[in-house]
Amino acid sequence: MKAVPLRHPGQWIAAAVVVIVVVLFVYGAATNGAYRWDTYAKYLFDNRILSGVGYTLALTVLAMIIAIILGVVLAVMRLSPNPVLRYTAWVYLWIFRGTPVYVQLVFWGLFPSIYKQIDLGIPFSVQFVHFDIQDWNAAFLFAVVGLALNEAAYMAEIVRAGVSSVGEGQSEASVALGMSWSQTMRRTVLPQAMRVIIPPTGNELISMLKTTSLVAAVPFSLELYGRARDISGVNFQPIPLLMVASTWYLVVTSVLMVGQFYLERHYSKGASRQMTARQLKALAAAQNAPLGSGVAVEGESDERR
Repeated sequence: MKAVPLRHPGQWIAAAVVVIVVVLFVYGAATNGAYRWDTYAKYLFDNRILSGVGYTLALTVLAMIIAIILGVVLAVMRLSPNPVLRYTAWVYLWIFRGTPVYVQLVFWGLFPSIYKQIDLGIPFSVQFVHFDIQDWNAAFLFAVVGLALNEAAYMAEIVRAGVSSVGEGQSEASVALGMSWSQTMRRTVLPQAMRVIIPPTGNELISMLKTTSLVAAVPFSLELYGRARDISGVNFQPIPLLMVASTWYLVVTSVLMVGQFYLERHYSKGASRQMTARQLKALAAAQNAPLGSGVAVEGESDERR
């Protein structure tokens, strides 16, 4: 019999409608003078904009590194049998997940006004270190800390979900081998949990890139959106400068998405549902073998070996 594929005229009609809408939108944007494409081209590779991209990447990378490390620590504390560690981590998550990140950044901007100086030492006796916070000009530092502490609360839940996805038998086997609880987490559970942790972590990284536009609350205005806003405040053309900032956000986000794809594929090795050529050959042999011949299909046991 000759197989005739089903026809789907609705798909072709929907595709044609989408193409028409996109063409009309592009034509309208190209002919609309409000976009000021000449200004857009002028500032797309401006040194101030490129500097803002650099600061945005620095904020994103530093904040995510701190957030991942702190998030792993908090997740381990949440899963710890120690009630003090468990409830301390819960309170941290309750505070930083329960308040908006913009409000937290405003507090970090007011940190020198709240704590004018910090003294480290033995209370009421010896003072080892003295910091005069009001003398600091560290808006970038406060921006990184504010973003990292907020993101750590979400990373802790992502790591906890990844750890919970690992079967209990893995932990029991590690304990049977004489490993302590911390060794079990570090050597057995966390490496296997990476397959579940990586996808949402990539999403959080992309979200962090866009959240850096809120650090004006610190205040810190040298990142990408702050630079575009400062330029538009001078030439009174906010629309093309918003398009410039959006373009660079899209470029960086696209690069991060490609990196996330390859990282996910790396940690998904051995977890694919596609059968290998050897497994297909064994399956065909099993199907052609007579009933009760004892032919077995080579499955996941070979993959694990």
